Order: sequence, then C-alpha cells, then structure tokens
Amino acid sequence: MASNPTSKLRLFLFGKVLGPENHEYVAVAWSFAYFFCVLSSYYILRPIREAMAVGSGPDTIPYLFMGTFAAMMVATPIFGWVTSRYPRRTFLPWVNLFFVSNILIFWFLFSQYLDDGNDHIWLGRAFFVWLSVFNLFVVSVFWSFMADIYTREQGRRLFGFITAGGSIGALIGAAATSAVVVEIGFQNLFPIAAALLVLPVLCIHQLRHWVAHEHTADTDDTVKSSEPLGGGSLSGITHIFGSNYFLGIVACSIIASLLGTALYIFAAQMVQESISGANARTEFFSNINFWTNLFALLGQMFVVKQIVMRFGIGRSLALQPIVSVGGFILLAIDPVLGVVALLTIARRALGFSFSKPTTDMLYSVATREEKYKTKNFIETAVYRFGDIIGAWSVKILMALGVAGVSVAMLPFALIWFVVALWLGRDYKRQALILKKQGVE
Repeated sequence: MASNPTSKLRLFLFGKVLGPENHEYVAVAWSFAYFFCVLSSYYILRPIREAMAVGSGPDTIPYLFMGTFAAMMVATPIFGWVTSRYPRRTFLPWVNLFFVSNILIFWFLFSQYLDDGNDHIWLGRAFFVWLSVFNLFVVSVFWSFMADIYTREQGRRLFGFITAGGSIGALIGAAATSAVVVEIGFQNLFPIAAALLVLPVLCIHQLRHWVAHEHTADTDDTVKSSEPLGGGSLSGITHIFGSNYFLGIVACSIIASLLGTALYIFAAQMVQESISGANARTEFFSNINFWTNLFALLGQMFVVKQIVMRFGIGRSLALQPIVSVGGFILLAIDPVLGVVALLTIARRALGFSFSKPTTDMLYSVATREEKYKTKNFIETAVYRFGDIIGAWSVKILMALGVAGVSVAMLPFALIWFVVALWLGRDYKRQALILKKQGVE
C-alpha cells in the first residue's frame, strides 16, 4: 500500500494533466523526442534567417517570399511523387537526412565566404529561401506522421504534450543561439543543427515498431506498411478544391500568414534602424524566440488539453484571431519595436500552444493520403502563398505607416475568427460520421 499514493500521483500527473495512458508512454516519449530535435535544430537556424533578411534589406522581403513560394511549388509535386511511390517507412527518414546534407553544405559555404572576407548577401538570401522551405516540410511531415499513428481521441489528449517537446527544443535552441552566437559566429551553429536533425531518424524507427505492436491486426494500414500512399503527385492540391473543410483550413492559413508577415516586416524595418551586425541581430531574434517558446511551452504542458477537451477545437482555434485583433489595435495606437516584439511573442506563443496542435487535430478526420499530401501542401505552398500576399500588401500599404497597416489587418483577423469557429463545428460533424461507421 506504500506505493499507492505514488501511483495515484503518477496517474494524475501523466493521465489527467499531461494526457498519456500506460500503453502510450513509450510512443509519446519518442514523439516528444522527435519533435524536440526537429524544432531545436530549426530554432538554432531561424535567427540566422531573420538576420539574413535584415541584411538583405526589408524592401527585398517580398521578393524573398516569392522565391520561397516558387521553391515550394517545385518541391511539393516532388514530395507528392515520392509519397505516391514509396512507403512511409522509407521516405520519412530520408526527408530528414536530405535536409541534414543541405545544412552541412550551407555551413561549408558560409565558412568559406567569411574566411575569404567575401560579401554573403546572396548566399544569405538563398539560405532564407531554403530554411523557409525546410521548416514547413519537416514540421508538416512530423505532424502528418503523428496524425497517422494516433487516433482522434489520442490526438486530443496527446498532441498538446507532444507539441511541448518541440517547444522545449525550440526554447533550448533559441537560448543556446543567443548565448554563443556572438562568441563563435553564426556559421558555426550549422553543424550543431545538423547533428540534432539526425536523431529523429532513430525516433521514427522506434515509433514504427510501436505502431506494429499496437496495430497488429491492421499493419497494412499503418506507417509500418510496405505500400505507398498511392494517388497522383498533385493529389494534395486536387483534394482541397473538392472540400469546403480544406478550403476553410486554407483560408485560416493564408490569413494567419498575412498577419504574421505584416509583423515580420515591421520588425525587420525597426531592427535595421536600431541594431547593427548579423550576430547582434541574430541574438535579438533569438531572444524573441526564447520568450515565445517559453510561453508556448507552459500552454502546451498545462492548458491546451484542458481547453480543447472542455471548449472544443473551434474555440481553441479562435484564440489566436482574438489576440490578433487586440494586438493590432494596440500596435495602431503605439507603433514601436517593443509592441511589435510583444505582439509577435503573444501570437506565436498562442499559435504553437493552441492553433498548431488543434489544426493538426483537424486532419484526424482526413484519409491517410490527405494527411500527408493535402496537409503538406496547405502547410507549405499555401502558407508561403499567404506570405507573398502579406509581403506585397504591406509593401503597398506602408505609405499609411505601421499604424495604418495595423488597422487594415483587423478585418482579416475577424474573418479568421469566424472561419475557425466553423471549422470546429464541421470537424465535430465529420468525427460523428466516422464514429457511426466504427472508425476511431
């Protein structure tokens, strides 16, 4: 009986607060570690991208987003072709290893340019485009994998905690970059990021074994399957136009990107005026990333599960639009770098802790092909298309000043709020249909 209070405490902490049940501990631990490594690697590199954007000149940001979108439009059909012809157990590890090789190439090139004293503006622009593709692909593939191996009920319980693994990794990556970048130089962060990105290959291997053990009766329909997903290389695009549900997700993605890009350009202009040098700018953006992920982590660990279970997915998705409305009103009143930084931290923290895991839950009512192809297209090409719309809209409207652009963003935030609530209702409708069909 001595161990009974300990067992009850463990049951409360892990089951009631964090979500996992006994048979899920191993899978959740590997999922947690996988996302930790992915986001730690990315957040070591992300501040370098922002510093490269400032060094390139805020006026070039719309062109950088156009380059990113063009790269996405090339990469998305290639990814669709790969997923149509190779099983998930084959292409999932190779996605990570491909990007590891890219990181090492950039490390070599930046080191050579800096050692020779050459201007690296164009290399920085290429890196901006590459990292903007990289982060969306690896994160999208990760969440497609999670939606594939967990049921809808498990997703509601576990995705908040798994997302916390990414936030802890992002927090550590941002803190490490801020602490050492000035001393070692930004170029020497690349091999650290590459090493972290190798570790998810082991996590994928372990999760495949867990799936095979959990789903012994339906292995052919899981990530352990040797069968490819099938369909065409453009299936991810065609599925969108046949579904109001996916079109709603697209609308939310574009508006979120529009508002985020406006803040991004505001920050780039203000940082260019007030902070000099690539290392110092990298340190500034690392600090923003640190606070963003600290608040996101607290939400993911202790709040998101309770909010989703009590209020539903729609209301959880609506939190970020509500904060965006309030934040842009504040920015219209006081358009300074401090307010931009605070609003950026608040929006992104809510996005990581609520919007991202709940958006990923929306795909639990989709087919497996849609989870990988349609989800990937929306979260890569569509999201970057939103960046283009945002960048050029802000560029055109900047004559109004930061305050004027902030006012112009308000109607879009309100539309986002309405669509988010509708998505929550339609998700519930589709989930009920699947439940009646015996699909959990």
